[in-house]
Amino acid sequence: MLTLNINGRDYQLNAEPGEPLLWVIREKIGLTGTKFGCGKSLCGSCTVLIDGKPVRSCVTPVEKTAGKTILTIEGLSDDHPVIKAWIENQAPQCGYCHSGQILGAVALLEKKPDPTDDDIDRAMRGILCRCGTYNRIRKAIHEASGALRNGGES
Repeated sequence: MLTLNINGRDYQLNAEPGEPLLWVIREKIGLTGTKFGCGKSLCGSCTVLIDGKPVRSCVTPVEKTAGKTILTIEGLSDDHPVIKAWIENQAPQCGYCHSGQILGAVALLEKKPDPTDDDIDRAMRGILCRCGTYNRIRKAIHEASGALRNGGES
């Protein structure tokens, strides 16, 4: 029996040794915002935050996450500055990658509240957007940065 803390809530569950965190989140807990993309840690669609760091959940064994704090897209409020900036800048098109993109941006802004374009490019590298909205994503991150520095207001 494992206890996982996901989005501030404890879940007790049985999981197979080596079972990917992604499948536990989606299939056993029912949080489907974290997406399956490649299953090989190549696309970033499955990105979640573990203790504030972006992690590819498709290759992370669930047993390595016990006792840690896991944040999925469902753990962010609808009025979170990153989500608001994403919508205002029309960053999502198909939207498939954006739970991973948004969580990557949240982690970046926690570490670097006023990132440069290069900081953003480095932090977001590996979270692929098939629609190619990288310029909008970068703009949304800058806007969210300013909103966070101004107490959440754009």
